Amino acid sequence: MAVSYDAGATRAVYSIGAVARMLGIPVATIRNWEERYGAIVPERSPGGHRLYSREQVEQLRFVAAEVSAGRSAADAHRLLADHNAEGQPLRHEELSTGAPVRVLIAERSPVAADLAQFFLRSEGYQVNLASTMGDAEERWLESRPQIAIVELMISGGMGVELCRRLKRHDAGAVLAVSVLEGRDEALAAGADAFLQKPLDRVELVSVVKELLGASAPAGRQVEEPA
Repeated sequence: MAVSYDAGATRAVYSIGAVARMLGIPVATIRNWEERYGAIVPERSPGGHRLYSREQVEQLRFVAAEVSAGRSAADAHRLLADHNAEGQPLRHEELSTGAPVRVLIAERSPVAADLAQFFLRSEGYQVNLASTMGDAEERWLESRPQIAIVELMISGGMGVELCRRLKRHDAGAVLAVSVLEGRDEALAAGADAFLQKPLDRVELVSVVKELLGASAPAGRQVEEPA
């Protein structure tokens, strides 16, 4: 029984490699579950890449937790279908650690950069800003942040190339963001996820935490500036 989704519920998408790392599930297992049970079927990009929504990531997390608890994969998928049919929320545990997490924001707009920086610093992240592709790559190599958020229009539209370069350095996760199209190109270049702008605080923080997994710090309640 396939699970239905509200297409407007989220704008974030994740590559299968990112999902595998986030959940600690082999890529082959995720593909096997899709082919065998057909309950969590991702979108496909024009190039054939699997693209998972945040809802699908949470459902895979639920299935993985049930399997780890001793259920068979078939029983875990049946339980998932029952939860969705009855409208029951899936269990979700916030991950936390006392260790600081470094985030690099590569954004051409000072206003957008400052806003994203505020969102993340209010959650306990250490944030560095870069306004050009060259600056972003240099800061990435210097500080080795756990995640980079790349605006695809940085340096006149060089964001996709920046995603490719950062992933070649084999460190951290890359979240591509843009108000324009470019999702498929960014993911094909190695970005782990894509998020459509304008950025919403809750969604941005949630996607960053998903990509960081166990590295994500506990959230802190901070008052918005007046």
